[in-house]
Amino acid sequence: MTLLKKKIYIAGHRGMVGRAIQRVLEAKGYNTIIGRSSEELDLRNQAEVNAFFELEKPEIVIDAAARVGGILANNNYPYTFLMENLQIQNNLIEAAHQHQVEKFIFLGSSCIYPKLATQPLKEAYLLTAALEPTNEWYAIAKISGVKACEAIRKQFNKDFVSLMPTNLYGTHDNFDLQTSHVLPAMIRKFHEAKSNNHSEVLLWGSGTPMREFLFVDDMAEAVLFAMENKLDEHLYNVGSGTDLTIKEFALLIQKIVGHQGQIIWDSTKPDGTPRKLMDVTKLRTLGWKPKIDLATGIQITYDWFLENVNQIKGVKM
Repeated sequence: MTLLKKKIYIAGHRGMVGRAIQRVLEAKGYNTIIGRSSEELDLRNQAEVNAFFELEKPEIVIDAAARVGGILANNNYPYTFLMENLQIQNNLIEAAHQHQVEKFIFLGSSCIYPKLATQPLKEAYLLTAALEPTNEWYAIAKISGVKACEAIRKQFNKDFVSLMPTNLYGTHDNFDLQTSHVLPAMIRKFHEAKSNNHSEVLLWGSGTPMREFLFVDDMAEAVLFAMENKLDEHLYNVGSGTDLTIKEFALLIQKIVGHQGQIIWDSTKPDGTPRKLMDVTKLRTLGWKPKIDLATGIQITYDWFLENVNQIKGVKM
């Protein structure tokens, strides 16, 4: 059977990353993709997950399902972020193992690496020092998933691979100011301030930390690459390979949105990790590389935000 005919299950297919993966796979001719909403299948429930695998018998599984959020959400709900992510990934990994899934792709996050690790972050830095405290609960869950996939490769010689993306953004992002990541939060803040006579925008921290961003469709292309190729190692970073300060980033978003007011930096709020740049040498050497630059990606994301602003809860027009 050719790969195009394989039955592919995308866990988290309604999230930003899952939607992008489905878009990219369908564009390449994959048409036996299955997904279940959280209402249809509770991935925290082991019995439900096992019954689903027994019924559908997926041959390839892509785990893009997770409880995610920014600094505020991670700080306020540490147990939820730790436990729900452990439940989701453990149930999927074990079901994939028990039901003889041919390939399992686990998606994590760059926050698995130590807070003060040498830059750029290499895969070898995993578990070499302390994590960033503001999101260690999520990070610990994701590290457990990486190690579970590594253990299955080691003990059972199965094709389980982990991809660690940098900060992702794009269409279908979460623009809720309480739970969103930095890019969609900034788009919304600048848009609302622009609509309010270009009023000032208050941003957390000093603006000095450096961050790397990757458009979600580029991440989806990396998943496709991992799916179509047998990768020799268990862990690969996925990123743009370039970063900029949060202040530079804010000015770029401000320009694209068209906000002309003042930016106020609240230095009493946490900055998070000082720098978080991924070393993407391993995956690039194999042939994958991103295609969409940051300015283009932000413009696409803002255009999508404008088209869907009526469906985004609480946006002030």
